[in-house]
Amino acid sequence: MHNEIVLVIGNKAWSSWSLRPWLAAKVAGIPFREEHVQLRQPDSAAQIARHSPSARVPVLKRGALAVWDSLAICEYLAEISAHVKLWPDDPAARAVARSVAAEMHSSFHALRKELSMDFHARVNGVEPSDAAKADIARIVAVWRDTRKAYGAGGSFLFGAFSVADAMYAPVATRFRTYGINLAAFGDDGTAAAYAHEVLDLPAMHDWGQGAAREGIAAR
Repeated sequence: MHNEIVLVIGNKAWSSWSLRPWLAAKVAGIPFREEHVQLRQPDSAAQIARHSPSARVPVLKRGALAVWDSLAICEYLAEISAHVKLWPDDPAARAVARSVAAEMHSSFHALRKELSMDFHARVNGVEPSDAAKADIARIVAVWRDTRKAYGAGGSFLFGAFSVADAMYAPVATRFRTYGINLAAFGDDGTAAAYAHEVLDLPAMHDWGQGAAREGIAAR
């Protein structure tokens, strides 16, 4: 159908960038159809290029429209969401929410490189580099300080779920996968509690079930 939203995503076990807009759409109740591209295959790049001008996933397609960046897709979803607001109402809170979302989008390169997303894996004994430790400490500070300043109305960074939470959701899975003790990075319990809330979202459980099915299919 011309108006149907199609979200082209990579493997649910690994594709952190795919998780972000997928989660935002699910929480907002925006109907869409998933189309999957298998990553880490010889023809992955060619398969992705069929859908995405950037040759990367995710990409949202709707008729002739293609939106090929995770944060841009989330912004588009926020604009079309009829029932759930994906940014805070208050202008100051909304500006901060966009700031922390953009920081996730553009930063934390050491964390991404060393603690890649592997949704169901549990890895012991990983010692992050100093750069990755600095990334973790900054994320803990973002979660702790944002929850305390803006989170009184709910369980998420700005109370209600927002794009900012979608952007940080893959990080919560990374901390679980690698057993990161957030207290060692300045957490007073706020960041750990927030990560638990994100991981306990019904949509996150749905994503995890999809990742598990991928693993079974690969055997």
